Amino acid sequence: MEESFSGVLTFSFMVFIIWFGALLRRRFRLLQLSLLPASIIGGLLGFALLNFGWAPSNQASEDFVVFAFHFFTLSFMSLALTRESDLESGARFRLTKNFGALWLSVAWTVSLAMQALVGLLGISLANHFSDETLPKSLGVLVTHGFTQGPGQALAMGSIWQEQYSIEHAVNFGLVYASVGFIIAFAVGIPIAKWALRKKLNENKEVSLTKDFFIGFHRSGNRPETGRDITHSSNVDSLVYHLGLLGLAYLVTNSFLTEAREIFEHSIFLGLPVVIMFSHNLFFVHGLLICLLLRTLIAKLGLDHLLDVPTQKHITGSSIDLMIVATVMSIQISFLLDYLLPIILVCALVTLATLFLCFGLGKRLKNLKIERSLALFGCCTGSTGSGLLLLRLLDPNFSTSVSRELVYFNALIIFLSMHILMFVAPLTPSIGLVYLFAIYLSTCVVGFLILFFLSPRT
Repeated sequence: MEESFSGVLTFSFMVFIIWFGALLRRRFRLLQLSLLPASIIGGLLGFALLNFGWAPSNQASEDFVVFAFHFFTLSFMSLALTRESDLESGARFRLTKNFGALWLSVAWTVSLAMQALVGLLGISLANHFSDETLPKSLGVLVTHGFTQGPGQALAMGSIWQEQYSIEHAVNFGLVYASVGFIIAFAVGIPIAKWALRKKLNENKEVSLTKDFFIGFHRSGNRPETGRDITHSSNVDSLVYHLGLLGLAYLVTNSFLTEAREIFEHSIFLGLPVVIMFSHNLFFVHGLLICLLLRTLIAKLGLDHLLDVPTQKHITGSSIDLMIVATVMSIQISFLLDYLLPIILVCALVTLATLFLCFGLGKRLKNLKIERSLALFGCCTGSTGSGLLLLRLLDPNFSTSVSRELVYFNALIIFLSMHILMFVAPLTPSIGLVYLFAIYLSTCVVGFLILFFLSPRT
């Protein structure tokens, strides 16, 4: 049985290091002022322990790669299982009456294309100053790490490495994703504090409580965590909710398996169709299946059999585990070997993303700083980091931005479908001129839409 403990011990190390990171923030004032989440604090500590060979069960960095991928997938699918109207906690939010969600979604799609172009520039500059010539696609990969997060960076990196022999694509993707999360908080938090000092936010009653800084609720101020749907004599409510996610995972796996058999010998535009149904794209297909499953539940009037706060905690836990696994999967030897291209690409993309998010935000009619900061978090980490930064300006989510981010998660899939499903998996096989044209045209169309949309938002 000893060999069966490997994965369990790796998972145990992940949850322990998050727990320890939470205690460190509770204890040290510097960490409290930084507002870094426990997953980042613990992830950085775990990264150091792994790379110095001090891991408690002799784990290696590569042991955490698979966890980063699957927890990203689970967080995306779990989010889709949460019905939009249940998250609103108030009057029904209508996209036709508020363009904030559309603005955020279009801006995110522009970021997806723009970061790819800037990444191309960064890797070209690195090749100019280095003896080693890296594939241009490794520059494009930064957009999947920054704008999309660890799961997509790992998925694209795996496809490119396996199908097109792009060396180190997986490692580059994981580094980009980790740096993106760190930048989201290292840059976003000071901007949020500056905005509060200048009173640029709409919620003038913002109060960053002691609980918020230390990351723990006081004993007399602890909120309830959802409601039990099932009776304990039958099954625990948490396991019951995980069961629905398990169903979606099984259905997605069966769909991809069948689709690969059907399209095994199919060719489209000279490229194998089967790539579109790779398990590396599991999160995209899983998200769509979860959206259909949640719609079916609503149509059948079975909403009362699900508890949204419980589902939200499943999503949040998956995000925490995804972040810590991503940071801990980085190998310091690889980081040092490719430090120049990583620094160049990440620095240029960070500057471009800052300009995009806050430059576009200035043209908005309402909630300028809230939407800009939330967008910056989403374009450098994930929706979770966007929400965390938003909480600094609007702790009680009294503005519409938190509700807009719910619609945002669904809209970005459809607005960026041409990149996510067709361009991204095939990037190494697409000519540089065509690749440049696709991303540039996406930017141009997106900017035009935002130009007309911003004054109304």
